[in-house]
Amino acid sequence: MGNKLICMAKRNSIRENNVGSRSKRNGEKSSKRRSLMEEELLHRQALSMAIQQHQLSQRFEGSMSRRIGSTSSRRRNNNFSDSFSTSTKQLPEFLENIKTKKIVLIHGEGFGAWCWYKTIALLEETGLNPVALDLTGSGIDLTDTKDVKSLADYSKPLVDYLENLQGDEQAVLVGHSGGGACISYALEHFPEKVSKAVFLCATMVSNEQRPFDVFAEQLGSAELFMQESKFLIHGNGKDKPPTGFMFEKQQMHGLYFNQSPTKDVALAMVSMRPIPLGPMMEKLSLTPEKYGTSRRFYIQTLEDHALSPDVQEKLVRENPPEGVFKIKGSDHCPFFAKPQSLHKILLEIAQIP
Repeated sequence: MGNKLICMAKRNSIRENNVGSRSKRNGEKSSKRRSLMEEELLHRQALSMAIQQHQLSQRFEGSMSRRIGSTSSRRRNNNFSDSFSTSTKQLPEFLENIKTKKIVLIHGEGFGAWCWYKTIALLEETGLNPVALDLTGSGIDLTDTKDVKSLADYSKPLVDYLENLQGDEQAVLVGHSGGGACISYALEHFPEKVSKAVFLCATMVSNEQRPFDVFAEQLGSAELFMQESKFLIHGNGKDKPPTGFMFEKQQMHGLYFNQSPTKDVALAMVSMRPIPLGPMMEKLSLTPEKYGTSRRFYIQTLEDHALSPDVQEKLVRENPPEGVFKIKGSDHCPFFAKPQSLHKILLEIAQIP
């Protein structure tokens, strides 16, 4: 009788464990489905925003600059919290260690403020104040590429933002790809306004170097590119020097998005704009007294086809920053391919005293 009771107890225990395991598995599946549904919703919202921006740019004339990321000007999506947020329990103590909470996100060539949508959500959920800017002629800024002739023209939205900071207020600048030239320009002209500068697989050039020269390994020399490239745009007529360039979708996919999710690539394909050539061909004048005293950090992407890991390593050797971070498994767009890894690194840099 005793053995029978023991066997029955064991069977009941096994049954309960099986039920518990099934319940746990079902819960995990349900949580995964919910997360996928929320991510799907986020992608649809971002794609819808990009299409609306594209339609606006076709319908209206004039010049405008769009800032994305202000919590006071846009409604938070509660669905972000489950998909993207870090632990909110640590936020009060965590924020005390961050002196500068303004994070200014500067996109790379052809992109716009739209590309930072995941990073904006993550930083806002952490309690920071991210702002993504459209550079001149990018995103929904309607300036024609042919009218963006210099790095000063291209960087004007960033310059305006820094000039409007009050008193001793500072910001952390994050520049992606060709946007690295813009934050270098800002470091030279407004060093007192920049707390830290983060170069994200970016053109961290040396004095008297052109941003285009950094990409020479993938695109060929600037001189050869100007003569032969099929991607050039002649905004002032075929008999005049080229004013910009734009890769075909196949080339963009191979250079920029070899690890990015398909939905983000679709978003990019309806949002990318021609790249103004003037800023990319301009030599930067960087002095030891201004640029040389800035706090610079570099984030390398190790599956990058646009700016290879070897080229990024060379940039770091030739112009050593204060710190170097690496993201495994990321293409040239870590804000798409590895948003959580990028977010963690940005938080780490923000906390450095």
